[in-house]
Amino acid sequence: MTRIVFFGTPDAAAKALRSLVVAGHDVSAVYTRPDRISGRSRTPRPTPVKETAMELNLPVYSPGSLRGDALLNELSATPTDIFVVLAYGRILPPALLDLPGRGVLNVHPSLLPLYRGPSPVVTAVREGASETGVSVMLLDEGVDTGPVIAQSAPVPITGEDTAESLTDRLFMMGVNLLVEIIPAWVRGDLTAREQDDATATVTSLVKKSDGELDFEATAIEITRAIRAYHPWPGTFTRWAGENLKIIEGVVAGDGAGQPGVVSISDGRLLITTGEGGLEVKRIQLEGRGVVTAGEFLRGYPAIEGARLPENG
Repeated sequence: MTRIVFFGTPDAAAKALRSLVVAGHDVSAVYTRPDRISGRSRTPRPTPVKETAMELNLPVYSPGSLRGDALLNELSATPTDIFVVLAYGRILPPALLDLPGRGVLNVHPSLLPLYRGPSPVVTAVREGASETGVSVMLLDEGVDTGPVIAQSAPVPITGEDTAESLTDRLFMMGVNLLVEIIPAWVRGDLTAREQDDATATVTSLVKKSDGELDFEATAIEITRAIRAYHPWPGTFTRWAGENLKIIEGVVAGDGAGQPGVVSISDGRLLITTGEGGLEVKRIQLEGRGVVTAGEFLRGYPAIEGARLPENG
């Protein structure tokens, strides 16, 4: 039975924690982010990982910081073979990385050394990559630079995949791979391999402004952006002085004409781009709900002929 200290915060990490326990591993301690104030009542709400740990009767801690001698001494006194870190939300300080005998394991949603950094799935979808995958790696002091213990087979990226749907799929694959390889790794039956820095690619933190659409781009590039930035920050433009979110769109025809011009054809909402046309399938005007293009046009037919972005 492998002794594990687990670090994680969101729902996906909670599912991973449950999988580790179901697989028979001894999770001796769980660390997660502090409770967050939410809702009108301003009531502290525990993280999904904390809720799951309490349900499973596991010792759970929510330190405000991972630095300091108190936590270091606490973890040093906790019997453990490995740490598992999954979407904890903070970087583990170097002093903690050397504590477990078989290292600190992490699941990264790419086939490292490709797509290191904070936005591997978003970047893969936005760039039109045909496939990606997951890696189980050892954390070191770099950003996703540690040795790789195991990787999945390549996973195709479909034209319907959003960053959200692909992340969910990859994360569960990664958890299953992690659970599968932990016993062999702790026994010493697996060898981690160093990454080839020469072939590495690095991603950047996604900003809200990244979601602003440029209709000078091609229709293919725009549809990739729509899928890549779903659900956050979303893709948007301006019309009549308000934000207009494009929730779903597909490439449609040649789209000859000035980029950004809106037209209506057989009830379809079309926007000309730098190359090809964009057919909007679902859309959301600021402060309203998400609707189909047909529903939107019934309420706002005046958008026909507008050139986006239009600020007022």
